[in-house]
Amino acid sequence: MTEKIHSSLRESSAARWTALAIVSFTMFCGYFLADAMSPLKPMLESQLLWDNMDYGIFTSAYGWFNVFLLMLILGGILLDKTGVRFTGILSTAVMVIGASIKFFAISRFFPEGMAPIFGIKAQVMFAALGYAIFAVGVETAGITVSRVIVKWFKGKEMALAMGLQMSFARLGTLLAMAIPLPIAKYFGDVSIPILFGALLLCIGLIVYIVYVRMDIKLEASEAHIIKDDEEPFKLKDVVSIIANKGFWLIALLCVLFYSAVFPWIKFATDLVINKYQVNPSLAGLIPSVLPLGTLFLTPFFGNLYDKKGKGATIMIIGSVLLIFVHGIFSIPFLNNWILAMAVTVVLGVALSLVPSAMWPSVPKIIPEKQLGTAYALIFWIQNWGLMGVPLLIGFVLSTSNPTVSQAKETVKAAITETYTQLKPQMNLNKIEFDKAVDITTTRLINQVLVNTEYKGVQDTTGFAGFKNELVKVNINAVQSMPLVQGKEKISQQVEDACVKAGYDEISKEKIALRYDYTKANLIFMIFGALAFFVAFMLKAEDKKKGYGLELPNMKK
Repeated sequence: MTEKIHSSLRESSAARWTALAIVSFTMFCGYFLADAMSPLKPMLESQLLWDNMDYGIFTSAYGWFNVFLLMLILGGILLDKTGVRFTGILSTAVMVIGASIKFFAISRFFPEGMAPIFGIKAQVMFAALGYAIFAVGVETAGITVSRVIVKWFKGKEMALAMGLQMSFARLGTLLAMAIPLPIAKYFGDVSIPILFGALLLCIGLIVYIVYVRMDIKLEASEAHIIKDDEEPFKLKDVVSIIANKGFWLIALLCVLFYSAVFPWIKFATDLVINKYQVNPSLAGLIPSVLPLGTLFLTPFFGNLYDKKGKGATIMIIGSVLLIFVHGIFSIPFLNNWILAMAVTVVLGVALSLVPSAMWPSVPKIIPEKQLGTAYALIFWIQNWGLMGVPLLIGFVLSTSNPTVSQAKETVKAAITETYTQLKPQMNLNKIEFDKAVDITTTRLINQVLVNTEYKGVQDTTGFAGFKNELVKVNINAVQSMPLVQGKEKISQQVEDACVKAGYDEISKEKIALRYDYTKANLIFMIFGALAFFVAFMLKAEDKKKGYGLELPNMKK
């Protein structure tokens, strides 16, 4: 295809791997912001009074614009038309804009008392809008980075490079699982981790601009190379892509597999708290081992695919592991946190196996000039799952746990009323009052989730009476404590009294504050089973059409 290839900048190992490191960092920043809200779900419920449907709507917003406005497909076409430089900078800038809106929506700057929008809480709608805009950027950046890797590594260590890029990017997911909740609890503000993510994305934008300089040098180094005549991308190429059965099998495998992983990550911290009764400050560490495993295994399996092949087989094995993992999570009486961590590690192995073979297989099925659009179409189909599955899980959790959200709202209402009655003697301003209510409510609910063993009764009767009784026992507990001096000491005393008295009252009445995730995990297991079936079909299609999915990527 080319002459004098030795003179191309991509023949330099240092240049190839430097380019990979730069674009991987940008995706690292995007992956952090994509999942930073996941461990914050309990605080969103206790502080902002979101319920499962609110959280499901917010999470499903990831696919709103990408799916219904076809932004991902347009992004892929834009990539094929304009190249990785313009598309990469534009998509990263869009991520920054979306992250900023998302931060504003859940921060204390958001105006109170706004009317619902289309029947959805205004705060939830604005947060979802920001997330939807961010998703346009991060998904388009994802296909751009995939095209960057093909550009620099085709015929070389392509699967290894894709594996390393995914591994480094998933460090952002690891960070998103581990640090947002401790940061939010330290500052007493659920929005601070999102602000951190937005600032991180600004750095990611600057870093990608540095890559653009490298890309210019790459093209300059290949300016003299004589290339075979190749027709430019045309819209009719979309038809040839969607007429390809191999493309559809890859796309279906992608949506089914990722629907069993990424939506699970969105609910994982809440699952760990509710089922395994892990302290919320540490709960994010269990799902964080998932991307930690991919850090080492994805490059390993990618290198294996480069040298030995067996791409379709790797995808089948990964799908089988997915069925096993969610099957274990679905068994109600297996509720030991050590088992949960071990099973999450296995899920990390599955997340290493399938993507390490799936993404490098696309260039074997689709011509290079159509890759941007092909990746975009696959991501678009994937976004149907990323949009619909969280909404489905939120609905299932709400219907199978019908009064948990209402019970949490009642607890916060009681805490608010308690602080209102004590406000004159506490001398709190508006900001101090709101912060004290949020911290006390979160601490009380978390203590109930971690320390109680009862299942709870899903019954709305008596909630009004329970609220009044909770306020009464809180006031009595505060009044029975010795007097202290100073605003901070008084506030801490009131918080401690409300948590202790509230815990005793909630336990006595067996108020249901814990979600049962059994049905939700069964849904994830079904997606794993479907992914296995499609992966098996893909292997059969490869044998029939000779795509070379079972063959090595590196040229000898």
